[in-house]
Amino acid sequence: MPLYVIATPIGNLSDLTQRAIELLKTCDCVACEDTRVTRKLLRHIGSDRPTLSYRDANEQQQALNLVEKLQLGASVALVCDAGTPTISDPGFRLVRACRRQGQPVIPVPGPSAVLAAIVASGFPTNGFLYAGFLAPKKSARTRFFQRYHDFEYTIVLYESCHRIVKMIDDALTVLGPQRMVCIAREMTKLHETFMVDCLANIPPQLTGKNLKGEFVVVFAPQTFKL
Repeated sequence: MPLYVIATPIGNLSDLTQRAIELLKTCDCVACEDTRVTRKLLRHIGSDRPTLSYRDANEQQQALNLVEKLQLGASVALVCDAGTPTISDPGFRLVRACRRQGQPVIPVPGPSAVLAAIVASGFPTNGFLYAGFLAPKKSARTRFFQRYHDFEYTIVLYESCHRIVKMIDDALTVLGPQRMVCIAREMTKLHETFMVDCLANIPPQLTGKNLKGEFVVVFAPQTFKL
């Protein structure tokens, strides 16, 4: 049986596709990052399918267990807490194990924070680099911005609420005050916010409630202006 890699909502539960709903109601097992989070989603759509924890801490062993289930004829749906599995979330090892064993993998597209942020930014979409979460140290962030200072395409990053201010400070130092940036916060949720401005104007906006939630940061190419 195939492994279904299913994208789940990044906030608004109505964004779950009809195809994803049908599969999550009929599959034999749902492999998920946090069973508590996924059970809420399953209850929302009226699914009683069993869940199995598949997260960073147990991913290597669980990948082997799940491939064995697939080989025995079980259908498995792979989800993460929000968005598309394997994109800065668990799943890569399972998909790789399936490919190595000749098990079919079927993607079920849907919500993606990367795509949602870039299409709402107003920045060029003809090409982009997605680099996930940068290393937490200042020196690593600085090296990244130096390396891609003159990159000709848009750059998309994830960042936590704990480091967003430090990231922007480092970007401002290396990329310069006029570089355009879009900071997307809590997309599709009640407090969705987009800050689209030059880097020089961003730090005063990162206060209070604007420091809470999950962030996607989109940097425009050096010469781009809105």
